[in-house]
Amino acid sequence: MRLGLRLFLGVFLIVGVAAFFVMRVFVGEVKPGVRQSMEATLVDTASVLAALAADDLRAGHIGDGAFARAVADARQHPVAASIWTLHKQHFDYRIYVTDARGIVRYDSSGLAVGRDFSRWNDVYRTLHGRYGARSSPETPGDPESTVMHVAAPVVAHDATGDHIIGVLTVAKPNRTSEPFIAASQREILRKGGWLLAVSTLIGVAMTAWLATRIARLQRYAQAVAAGERVAPPRRSRDELGDLGIALETMRRQLDGKTYVERYVQALTHEMKSPLAAIRGAAELLQEPLPDAERSRFAAHVAEQGARLTEMIDKLLALAAVEQQGWLQQREAVPLDALLATVAADVAPLLESRGLVLEHATPLAEATVRGDPFLLRQAVRNLLDNAIAFSPPGGRIVLELFREDDRACVRVADAGPGIPDYAAERVFERFYSLPRPDGSRSSGLGLPFVREVAGLHGGTIAVENADGGGAVATLRLPLA
Repeated sequence: MRLGLRLFLGVFLIVGVAAFFVMRVFVGEVKPGVRQSMEATLVDTASVLAALAADDLRAGHIGDGAFARAVADARQHPVAASIWTLHKQHFDYRIYVTDARGIVRYDSSGLAVGRDFSRWNDVYRTLHGRYGARSSPETPGDPESTVMHVAAPVVAHDATGDHIIGVLTVAKPNRTSEPFIAASQREILRKGGWLLAVSTLIGVAMTAWLATRIARLQRYAQAVAAGERVAPPRRSRDELGDLGIALETMRRQLDGKTYVERYVQALTHEMKSPLAAIRGAAELLQEPLPDAERSRFAAHVAEQGARLTEMIDKLLALAAVEQQGWLQQREAVPLDALLATVAADVAPLLESRGLVLEHATPLAEATVRGDPFLLRQAVRNLLDNAIAFSPPGGRIVLELFREDDRACVRVADAGPGIPDYAAERVFERFYSLPRPDGSRSSGLGLPFVREVAGLHGGTIAVENADGGGAVATLRLPLA
């Protein structure tokens, strides 16, 4: 299972479990909370009504006195109240009053007058000076039809003190609170659902962000392991950003160590030949020689010194390109203008060799994104190779054209071409073929061009032309 999916499932599981238990607790607490609130309201109501009924009960007119008439009027008065989204239209209280023996003397429903309620908890506990309340089913055996009864003592005041002369009970069916409980539970579930959805979206976004960052680091590490040249992940001020920097630093250190070891070996091997030639010529110059021989050996020393200088310069340029790892500078580069500049640079060299630079077709308009300096150096290397291998009076063709979504720079010469045995080695560092005049190059020009092409996402190919000579084609992605 991928890390991103694991993170998502983990976040979803945590949020889901937390939301489930929290909403379950909230929903479960709504019902007892409403019941407790209703009971507290009944306590206050019973206390007030008990005080109002005291005079009629003491005078023996509780069944037909002012209190009974007031309750009857309240029961007949229409109720029209909007509570949240619910509408209340009925008087839900049942009120009954017992005497000090527990006998019902008044019942707003008219059902229990004369009955003995002395054993009911609301009456029994209140007559004994304690808080009296009970919840009993209206219909025996039906737990859904329970009615909450809350009682308050009816107290008479005289010279000897306060005396409990009866009990007033206010009863209200629990079903009247069910709509409010259901509405509260629905609201909790609705808002809990929104909370769960928002939390899930946040979890998904955070998981996607983290998984993307980790995947970017993974792709970078895999590309480095495969020897590809890729830019390091974008830096950020967090642990993943520090990890990316550490990976890039480690890559540079490892690459640098290997690079130095490989190049020191190759450079020392390639420098042996010109140094041996210089040392041999120097030994001969110490002996008496005819002037012509002395001049020839001195020229040979100068030639080999120039070769060493060229090798070092080109090696430094190639090393700088190879150590970049990725293209650090990108801008729009019109290739037609760039080729015109390079052609102007090599014009004196062409003239001194008696060569002609021709354009097979007018230069096409093609723009790439990259480093103009490196591209100019790459094209210059291709032209230098063509000039070096072209016979005097030869013709070099420079062409710029489009090929699908790529711009192509083609340089063709009329030289001897590439021998079969060298076709697979022309891009090896320090590998060079003898030029028509017998000299050799540093063997670093084409490797330099290949590195520049790779940095720009392009390719370089060198092959023999049908009519003789070699053709080098540099392909670069169009901007």
